[in-house]
Amino acid sequence: MAVVQKPNGVETFVLAGSNGLNGTRQSGLNDMARNHPSAAPRVSGMSRVKSHLKYKCAAYVLALRPWSFSASLTPVALGSALAYKLEGSVDFVILMVCAVAVLVVHGAGNLVNTYYDFSKGIDHKKSDDRTLVDEILAPQDVVMFGAVLYSVGCLCATLLYCLSSLRLEHLALIYFGGLSSSFLYTGGIGLKYVALGDVVILITFGPLAVMFAHAVQVGYLSVLPLVYAVPLALNTEAILHSNNTRDMDSDKHAGIVTLAILIGPTLSYVLYNFLLFVPYVLFCILATHYTISMALPLLTLPMAFPLERQFRSQCYSKIPQKTAKLNLLMGLFYVFGIILAPQGSLPLM
Repeated sequence: MAVVQKPNGVETFVLAGSNGLNGTRQSGLNDMARNHPSAAPRVSGMSRVKSHLKYKCAAYVLALRPWSFSASLTPVALGSALAYKLEGSVDFVILMVCAVAVLVVHGAGNLVNTYYDFSKGIDHKKSDDRTLVDEILAPQDVVMFGAVLYSVGCLCATLLYCLSSLRLEHLALIYFGGLSSSFLYTGGIGLKYVALGDVVILITFGPLAVMFAHAVQVGYLSVLPLVYAVPLALNTEAILHSNNTRDMDSDKHAGIVTLAILIGPTLSYVLYNFLLFVPYVLFCILATHYTISMALPLLTLPMAFPLERQFRSQCYSKIPQKTAKLNLLMGLFYVFGIILAPQGSLPLM
């Protein structure tokens, strides 16, 4: 192989032999291509694009506050489990579509909360949600993402109408009731800012979601899911109440009113304990009077005591996330308890 030096300083490699297959490889050309000055910007440019896409995707996921999704997924599982005990079967396609519908509405509601808390000056550098404060996303990105999620939810509701035998007016009433609640929590009149946010969460992420999941499975409305949703709804409300108690000072400074502000730290502690431990009392009653499988959620009781101690010491950091984790596990054990209950052992009101 010979090397010819050209005036511009670029070396040309000439392979010996008639067809260049005498054992010499064209590694020189590949090395030159990799080391050429124009190759570095292309590689670094692609790396920057990939890095930007990963950063953007992670920002969108974090803006949804995925740690709170147990509050929407466990009611869907509970409603479907109740339908299974009543009808003896469950449609998994309807279950998945229903879960996606509830999940995207929940995520969109979180984005609405992020946008309005920022626009009203409630979020700041020490807030738990700093998506817009730290300019991780632009306000228009949050608005667009929320609109997309609401659109996906409406598409899922349309699909549920095609798959389920539930009457259209009943499906629309429950679904759009939940969608409106997720928006009005901070959007529009802003129920959160006038101490009504707790009521919205207590209804939406409890009875309403459980009833919706149950109704699309069985094809009719029933009071039964509302009663079974009570333990889960109370524990879900504990997530919001711990969040509002943690943010009392910043909320006061922003001029908004929450239930935690109205009742103060001491009664907030009492209310948190009520929301945290009353579900376990209800599970004990169900386990002793109806079926032992209802004792399964009691396995999560040891997780509740550290939360009580942390709340009592007013160390509110990460309490909402830890309460959400408890909510997920308690909800799953609750669902398993219903599924494992002998036929006819559960109270049917």
